[in-house]
Amino acid sequence: MNILVVNGSPSGKDSITLQTVRYLEKKFPEQKFSYLDAASRIHALQKDFTPAREALEKADMVLFSYPVYTFIATSQLHTFIRLMKQTDAAVSGKVASQVTTSKHFYDITAHNYIRDNCFDMAMNFVPGLSADMDDLLKEKGQKEAVEWFRHLLWCVENKVFEKPVHHNAHKLIETVNVPESQVEPKNDKDIVILVDSSNTNPTLEAMVRRFQAKLPIKTRVIDLGTFGFKGGCLGCFRCAATGKCIYKDGFDDFLRNNIQKTDSIVMAFNIQDHSMGVRFKLYDDRQFCNGHRTVTTGMPMGYIITGDLDAEENLRMIIEGRGQVGGNYIAGIATNQTDPDGEIDKLALNLEYALDNGLQRTSNFLGIGGMKIFRDLIYLMQGMMKADHKYYKAHGLYDDFPQKQRSTIFKMKLVGLLMNNPKLMAKAGDKVTEGMVGPYRKVVDNA
Repeated sequence: MNILVVNGSPSGKDSITLQTVRYLEKKFPEQKFSYLDAASRIHALQKDFTPAREALEKADMVLFSYPVYTFIATSQLHTFIRLMKQTDAAVSGKVASQVTTSKHFYDITAHNYIRDNCFDMAMNFVPGLSADMDDLLKEKGQKEAVEWFRHLLWCVENKVFEKPVHHNAHKLIETVNVPESQVEPKNDKDIVILVDSSNTNPTLEAMVRRFQAKLPIKTRVIDLGTFGFKGGCLGCFRCAATGKCIYKDGFDDFLRNNIQKTDSIVMAFNIQDHSMGVRFKLYDDRQFCNGHRTVTTGMPMGYIITGDLDAEENLRMIIEGRGQVGGNYIAGIATNQTDPDGEIDKLALNLEYALDNGLQRTSNFLGIGGMKIFRDLIYLMQGMMKADHKYYKAHGLYDDFPQKQRSTIFKMKLVGLLMNNPKLMAKAGDKVTEGMVGPYRKVVDNA
């Protein structure tokens, strides 16, 4: 087959992810691989997409290769996919799959994003390979890559492809009532509303204005569409020690002084390509100047969205996941699916309550699992990620290492010895259960 590898890494030929594909090329010499550096050449492709379009149309299979950045693919690959759609590249009926490397932090949402966009272009999709960054260095990882690719070829031969799930689309409401006067701010708190003027519509603009009118708190609108980004995150890790980005566009200082020092952030966007859009993804990726530090922990957040969010299961997971990992209470998600006026009013009311009462939510699997991956990663890479390591130590993020909980380990060994001894268990009877629930009953009794 003619396999076109769309390299979505800004590192180009030096991409770690790409080395897995190169390895597969060596292992399967009967297949013809060609490469398109989509991320590192994205500025040139924005000016002239013709070379990319020709390569896509010659291919039998399109294999997306990229590192996972902030829940999804890189912002450069986002732009490439947008260009694929805008130019109507003739990829319908072609096979598509993907190879990623990461530490498995929300690799599932990245894979879903590529899959959903391939479905939009009527491509035949086969599930991809999600590898750890170091897998290719191990015999087990090499074997897994080969077995995955062999199965990929079998799926093509036997036409075993994933099918898209169809949802009943909402008839979106375009009319939003904007009050003539704004509620007087009752305190000195400050809320930032992030928008992207390059991807908006009159309905979204009206929803933002209604939100501002209904909220008795001062708001500031920051337009990411007009910020002078020099480019997307390069994954160069130059910021790992100092927190300073290699780009000289001032974004790191702008982020810290104009956005992250606020009391709350509300993101207002139009759903585009199953995500928040290219500009918001660029903004997310460039926040890596903060490394893996959850610097907005405790800050409530909200969302104002135009588009059929109920049909975007993956995007909803991303929104919940980023709130969970960041330690941010999501005060609400207002959409124009059924009742935009009512949803905006509830968002404003709940956000006001959250700010007045310091409202937070306990973490679920999405938050705890994500942070444990970060915890282990930073501990191992503390020599390079010095700023992250300092932050994690200062905020006690290493304190839940199980090997540090020696007393609990010792107690569980004693319980294990007891449970493995039938005679002792027979004597203990219900006392074992009572011993377990006893401390909880004491808390209830003292409440």
